[in-house]
Amino acid sequence: MKLNLRLLYLYLFSFVGLIITVIASIGLLDLALETYVFRVEETSYYQEPAPVREGEDPKISQEEFMIRQKEDQSNQRKRKLSNSLASIMVGAPLYLYHWKTIKKEQKS
Repeated sequence: MKLNLRLLYLYLFSFVGLIITVIASIGLLDLALETYVFRVEETSYYQEPAPVREGEDPKISQEEFMIRQKEDQSNQRKRKLSNSLASIMVGAPLYLYHWKTIKKEQKS
C-alpha cells in the first residue's frame, strides 16, 4: 500500500467525519434517554418568585414560573436535538464520501 499525501488526506477527513457522526449520535442517544427513559428534569435559569408581603403583588406568580421553566426545558431539548442532527448531517456525508473514495482507489 502506497501512502501518499492524497491518501493521508482522505483517511484524515474520513476519520474526522466519523468522529463527528459518533459524537452527534451519542448526543441524540443522551437526549432520548434523558427525555423518555429517565425523565431527567433540567435545571432552571429563572429565580423562584420572592415571598410576597401581605398586600403586595408578586413580580411573578408560581404558575408563570412553572410555565417559563417548562418552556426553557423544551427549548434546551430542541437546541440539543438541532445541534446533534446538524452534526450528523455534516459528519456522515464527510465520512461516507472520503471512505468511498478510499475504497475506489484501493480497487484500482
